[in-house]
Amino acid sequence: MAERPKRPLSSYMLWLSSIRESIKKDNPGIKVTEVTRKAGELWRSMTDKSEWEAKAAKAKEDYVCAMMEYMANGGNSAGDQINKRRSKAERTTLTQKGIM
Repeated sequence: MAERPKRPLSSYMLWLSSIRESIKKDNPGIKVTEVTRKAGELWRSMTDKSEWEAKAAKAKEDYVCAMMEYMANGGNSAGDQINKRRSKAERTTLTQKGIM
C-alpha cells in the first residue's frame, strides 16, 4: 500500500523555503532562529501575498486529490492517529470531498 500523502505547506512555509537562502546570503553567519525571525518580519511587512496563497491553494488541491486516490486504493483513516491532529476545517473539507 502507498504511503499516506503529506499535508501541504502553508503559503508562509512555501515563501520561506524560497527566500531562506537569500536571507542567509545577505546575513552571513546568521543563526537559524535569526533567519526565522527575519523571515517573519519580512512576511508581515509584505502587502501582496497572493502569489504564495495561490501556490498554497494549489498544493492543498493536489493534496486532496492525492488523499482521494490514497483512500480509493485502500488507505485507511479509521483509527488513524493523524486524523486526531487535523484541524476541524480540514476534516470538514475532506469529509465533503468524500475522503473521510
